[in-house]
Amino acid sequence: MRRLGRVDYQATLAAMQRFTNERDATTTDEVWLLEHGPVFTLGLNGDPHHVLGAGDIPVVKVDRGGQVTYHGPGQLVAYTLLDLPRRQLGVRALVTALEAAIIDTLAAYGIDAASKPKAPGVYVDGAKIGSLGLRVRRNCSYHGLALNVDMDLEPFSRINPCGYAGLAVTDIARLGGPSSLEQVGRDLEIRLLAALGG
Repeated sequence: MRRLGRVDYQATLAAMQRFTNERDATTTDEVWLLEHGPVFTLGLNGDPHHVLGAGDIPVVKVDRGGQVTYHGPGQLVAYTLLDLPRRQLGVRALVTALEAAIIDTLAAYGIDAASKPKAPGVYVDGAKIGSLGLRVRRNCSYHGLALNVDMDLEPFSRINPCGYAGLAVTDIARLGGPSSLEQVGRDLEIRLLAALGG
């Protein structure tokens, strides 16, 4: 588990791609916990029409699945750089594991969250609190999850989050949980490692 603090999105994307391209059967899996400055990211087959008005926030086309999402201060991001066959995980099982780690973390704060079978991510009373986006290349995953901790949620109104017009978005602090990225990072790390098999 690597804690990187606040890092530039495009530099981190390049680092993930480089790590995945250069790894071999002996490379240790890594999970990167971090935060980004404001950026919209549009998935590989994402529809640009879901960006309603980016304003001063850059839009970056990326190589993960999914539509458009927002990353910004107060959001905890976990990038999962994993050898899937070694962990005996398929893509669906990885998605389920990431969702479970978020749900279990939120449960520890008294927040009742759930996943949706046809809309990957984690929701509280219909509002999205955790997003997922993955890429698998050479049987190895990168990208990962984003969990809203204590954010300015206004930028989400400039997009159709994950391609859903009018989708409500929330964060942990608004639901009475901790506002500290460090604390949520520690709590999520424990559950991520458990869900991913250590």
